Amino acid sequence: MQDQEKFEDSENQKHPQLIVTEDMRSYFYDMAKWANFLGIVGFVISAFMLMAALTIGPTLNANPEMAKMLGQLGAMDGTTFSIVFLIYGFAIFFPSLLMVRYASKAKHGVLYGEQTSLNEGIAKLKSLFKYFGVLALIFIAIYLLTLFSAVLSKIG
Repeated sequence: MQDQEKFEDSENQKHPQLIVTEDMRSYFYDMAKWANFLGIVGFVISAFMLMAALTIGPTLNANPEMAKMLGQLGAMDGTTFSIVFLIYGFAIFFPSLLMVRYASKAKHGVLYGEQTSLNEGIAKLKSLFKYFGVLALIFIAIYLLTLFSAVLSKIG
């Protein structure tokens, strides 16, 4: 029996348990509230982008005078305008969805002490950071390509 206790103690020392303090639980809960707020704001912005894509684009195609009033932005074709706004709307929708899912799971896990819910919430948060990381890499690549093409156009 004593050997079993020694073995369990040595196992706990090799793989210590993570301790979540009350302060950490409070921080998780506050992060979840803010993530919920930001997710809802993201949904609203996505909805506005969708409405703009479905209304402004066709209006530009139907009324060339309105395109002139938009200046350089009006130089785009109405269909291109709609496609760009749809892409931006979906690009904002996905992280908003991840934030709301994180908030839901994290609040539930913290309030009821459910490890599974908190794990699922943290997984959603990981996916959110991964999404922003990939997005950052895409923008860096686009900026580098733009810089490279600008240098090449000056040389040639």
